[in-house]
Formats: sequence, structure tokens, C-alpha cells
Amino acid sequence: MYDDNITPGFGAGLWKIIRSVLMFFCALLLLYGILSFAVSSIKEKWVNPVDVSDNSEVSFVVNSGDSLSRVSNNLEKQKLIRSSSFFKYFADFKGFGQKIQAGEYKLKRSMTLDEILDSLSSGDGKPIVRDITVIPSWTIEDIANYLVKEGVIASSDTFLSLCKAGEKFNAYYYVHDVLSSPDKHLRKYALEGYLAPDTYEIYTNVSEEDIIKKLVSQTEAVYPADYHERAEELKMSMDDIFTLASLIEKEAKTADFARVSAVFHNRLKQNISLGSDVTIKYVLGTKRMVLSNEDINIDSPYNSYKHKGLPPGPICNPSANAIRAALYPDEQFLKDNMLYFCSKNPDTGELHFSKTLKEHEQAVKIYLPLWQAFDDKNNP
Repeated sequence: MYDDNITPGFGAGLWKIIRSVLMFFCALLLLYGILSFAVSSIKEKWVNPVDVSDNSEVSFVVNSGDSLSRVSNNLEKQKLIRSSSFFKYFADFKGFGQKIQAGEYKLKRSMTLDEILDSLSSGDGKPIVRDITVIPSWTIEDIANYLVKEGVIASSDTFLSLCKAGEKFNAYYYVHDVLSSPDKHLRKYALEGYLAPDTYEIYTNVSEEDIIKKLVSQTEAVYPADYHERAEELKMSMDDIFTLASLIEKEAKTADFARVSAVFHNRLKQNISLGSDVTIKYVLGTKRMVLSNEDINIDSPYNSYKHKGLPPGPICNPSANAIRAALYPDEQFLKDNMLYFCSKNPDTGELHFSKTLKEHEQAVKIYLPLWQAFDDKNNP
């Protein structure tokens, strides 16, 4: 039956609408398929666990000071993630960039990125123990540079600041004595001389303050009670002994420690300036053997040419042998009133000793070319 109310073009128009709707949904399905494929590909390439069936534990270490980039690269190298670049961006996006903590972790190749990040930022990693070695004759700045180079601390700033002030270590009686000294303000670092050379076992995520405490506390072990008694006999304080020991450490090899000590004791007793080049080198930060007149005349309380007596404090961290030598100088050299010494062989550290200025000047004339050649070769 024919319906007069339906126009002839109604069926064609309806089909167009249906076709448009169908095409729209087909496009949506196609887009969904493309996006699903893209997401699946991204997951497969960057996001998914490396191997969901591998539940074996892998030891992974984050060292103190490691950047997110280094952690990401190390994870990829150990095949714990698929992409270091994506992991880095993912960690930053999730807010974990600054939360990863040092330690040794047990990870699995079946873990997701979220699970890995949760583990590394939990602080549950086993602390990493390592050895550090402080060499006799090193200054505080040498130690700081070494710790940075070894990755123990990220920057030397806090370490140096703590050593300069020294106030956080006032509980140690010898540090307290230094901080109570009226000449404290003249010292470059309050703790110079008191970071005992030795090999120490530390955690890599330990703070600068804890490292310093460990080194400072060892000082007590190298200065027993009988040393205090001996220092009193010499009318010297513990700080005097450490200051003298630091000069001895810098000036000589172990075999000559007691003889160099005797020279310094003789000069102190006779109120003659020590005239020690190593005090100038400490101020200038140079290792050159030959110093200029300008160097020797530098305005500094550490200048042992211009100022009689001992410098305001140690110029390095001396060994136990140097400390003992400061307390027990060579008896024969004391009796012979030896007052001078100079380098005889820069390569071996052998020294030439003299009683008089004339003898010393003659020795300097002989050995000066060797010092100049040594500087040209090692300190151009």
C-alpha cells in the first residue's frame, strides 16, 4: 500500500545517514586498532618486563651520587629494563627522579617499571661497604678530591666546609682544644692534621659528617697516653706535635723523619725561623721544588720564613711515624746541632744535612740544578 506521507527521497537520505554513521564507527575501530597496536608495540619495546617468566634475582647496585641517567644505563646493561631512555623519562614523569637511593638491590627481569622504581626508591637496598685509603701527607683538600673521584661523595663543598669549621666534632678533646685556641682563626682548616691516614671501611651512602667522624676518631688511636706525657716533657701541646709532624711528613721520607725532626727542634729551641718550603707550598698549593723570592715572602701566617715558631696548625695529615718522630727526634742530630737540610735527590727523596749556613748554601748550589730539572719534568 502506498503511503502518500513518505517522500520519494526519504530512503536515499536515510541510507546516507546510516552510511555516515557506519563509516564513523569503522574509522573509530580502525583508529582504536592502530592505537592498540601502537600501545602494544610501545609496551613490547619499552614498557613491558624484559622476561615475565624470569624470576631469578639480579644484584643491582646504585652508588652514592649516581645520576638517574647512570642508573637507567646500568639497568639496561644488566637487561633489567628494555630502554634506558624511556625509563629515565618514565621515572621523571612519575616523580621518582630524585628519590632513588644508594644501595644494593635484588631485582628481577620479570618486574615492571613501577616495581623497579618502587624498589630503588624504598631505601631497602643493602648498604654498600667499600674501602677508602687516606694517604699520609694528604691535605684535607686532597682527601676531599679523592672522595669525589672515588664516588664516595658527590661534591667536596660540604666536606670542606665541615673541616674548615670543625664545630660538629667538638666532642673530640683534641678538636675542642683547637677550637678553643686564640689562633683558631688563622688556620685554613680547623681539622687539618686530625684526619688520620689509614684504610677505612665505609658505606657508600654515608654522609660527609660521618666520614669525617670516622677519620677524626682514629686520631686518638695514634696518640696514646704516653705521647701526652712526652709532649709535656718537650713543653709542647698535642697540636704542636701534630703541626711539627705534618712538616716532617711533607719534608722527608720515613727513614729521615727523626733527623728532620731534630733539625726543627734545634731551630725552635734557638728561636730560628723554621724556613720550611713545605709551609709555602701549602699556602700556594704548588708542588714545585724551587720557590721564588716572591713565593718565600708571601704574606701568610703559615709562612715559616717570615714567622718564627710553628705555623698556626698542621699543613697535612701526618702518619703515626711522623708523629712519633716529632716526639722523639734523632738524639745524635740534636747533640750535633744540625740546623739545615735540603733535597739531595728529588727522585728518591734523599736529604743532605748541614750544621752551618755556609755548608747549607754550598749544598744548595750543588743540588739546585737537580731541583730545576725535576720541576721542568714534573711541574712545568
